[in-house]
Amino acid sequence: MQFTKWHGLGNDFVIINGLSEHIVDYRSQALAVCDRNFGIGADGLVVMLPSDIADFKMRIFNSDGSEADMCGNATRCVARYLYETGLTDKTVITLDTLAGIITPELIFENDKLSTVKVDMGEPKLTRGETPMVGNAGEQAVNVPIEVDGQTYHVTALSMGNPHCVIFVDDVSKVNLSAIGPKIETHSLFPKKANVEFIQVINRETLKMRVWERGAGITKACGTGASAALVAAVLNGHTDRQAIVKLDGGDLFIQWGENNHIYKSGPAVEVFRGTYLL
Repeated sequence: MQFTKWHGLGNDFVIINGLSEHIVDYRSQALAVCDRNFGIGADGLVVMLPSDIADFKMRIFNSDGSEADMCGNATRCVARYLYETGLTDKTVITLDTLAGIITPELIFENDKLSTVKVDMGEPKLTRGETPMVGNAGEQAVNVPIEVDGQTYHVTALSMGNPHCVIFVDDVSKVNLSAIGPKIETHSLFPKKANVEFIQVINRETLKMRVWERGAGITKACGTGASAALVAAVLNGHTDRQAIVKLDGGDLFIQWGENNHIYKSGPAVEVFRGTYLL
């Protein structure tokens, strides 16, 4: 099976052209391919397929075999992959995902690709849309929840996948590997949740660490960075655009007047080859 390995700020993916490669069991293949000791190693397996409603269909499988609705970093990588491999000559591409149609745009400066900008769509702000247990029509902003006897104030929303955003004084002091999975699987989140801890540097800058649903600690999360900005605006910490600093690098996030979230950042091919197992 031919593959190519990409990363967006260290959030890494194996991309397969499903138009020419055949995968029988996506879950098993994701578990094998993403294993960092016995496989290629990645946070997720991304398969490109034909679509009747968009330029391509994108299916994303986490390293634990579960299927993700959407992934912002994977979307940037896929856009550049499709363009540079000649699968499309479009610089604005529509992708059919479980979260709906996502539209990445390749941005060029002096005929050189400078960044990939993704229209992440509109944030879903109610408990019912996230989903989060409680009154389906209300927003969950700065809501206290208890985990292991400690109270966390969370803001929950969906960016095509569920997010639980928590503001702290210092993200470096968060024991992410211990608390992340407990909040991810908290009974308030029936479909689990991505967990973002956010430190407000100033009104234009956020610092973030993330525990991703189905993948664990990752160096970056595009939907998480988008959720972080939305939560920061809802809590009065920032204006409607900011730099989000992640372990893997920086993303620029804007909450447009049309209510869409726009995310800009890099996408890098690492290597390509033939997977033999």
